[in-house]
Amino acid sequence: METLLQVSNVTKRFGGLVAVNNVSLEVKVGEVIGLIGDNGAGKSTLIKIISGVHRPDEGQLYFDNKPVTFDRPGEARDVGIETIYQDLALAENLDVGSNIFLGREIKKYYLGGLFHTLNRRKMQDESASILSRLDIQIPSLTEQIRNLSGGQRQAVAIARSIYWNAKLMIMDEPTAALGVHEQRKVLTLVKTLRDQGVPVIIISHNMQDVFAVADRLIIMRRGHKVGERVAADTSIDEVVSLMVGGEVVREMGVISKALPDTEEA
Repeated sequence: METLLQVSNVTKRFGGLVAVNNVSLEVKVGEVIGLIGDNGAGKSTLIKIISGVHRPDEGQLYFDNKPVTFDRPGEARDVGIETIYQDLALAENLDVGSNIFLGREIKKYYLGGLFHTLNRRKMQDESASILSRLDIQIPSLTEQIRNLSGGQRQAVAIARSIYWNAKLMIMDEPTAALGVHEQRKVLTLVKTLRDQGVPVIIISHNMQDVFAVADRLIIMRRGHKVGERVAADTSIDEVVSLMVGGEVVREMGVISKALPDTEEA
């Protein structure tokens, strides 16, 4: 498979704290990467580097085999890197179509461009098309976002990114706070993206969800990349052992380890 994103020896410091330390990874077209680690592992900082929120202090990003430098998230989006955070960045008082085109509305122009109105019919038609392509079921495109379920909101955010030509999708905790049924729908949508050639990086604490969709796993601990595994060739126990340095605590069937917090996730 063709490599789309290459992260080469990237380091990011915040004062005396090294949040990401000499990390390298590759993302290939048509695969799902699970980026996992305990709190303070450096996951959030790494995806913010990839998505243009932070500039690395050392190292280089390559996208489509070209070196890239991002000073803001808009520059990452311009090349096709879309990031969906837990808040989804949706306007709850607007309908589905308006959210898909939020900030990039289709307009009708009159009198040589002197006046314009929103082309709502065109936006609704385009929204219906992208939702159908991704096999997303929404009761009505005129429904306000506030009235949709968590899984439906997640699906709208994904559809918006794909409509605007996302070449790489980064999803931060996409199944958090969702019921089991809606988790399955979101994971099915991730597989659909992969099958359509759009690679996905998933950041999640839910190991079962990660193993359900990921082709490869990148494991981080305290700012370092400590392992890379083919998902089908490893186990949750092995991955958690890498996350916590081999010291595993089992309590009530949950594998966990308290690590010092060094950054947000």
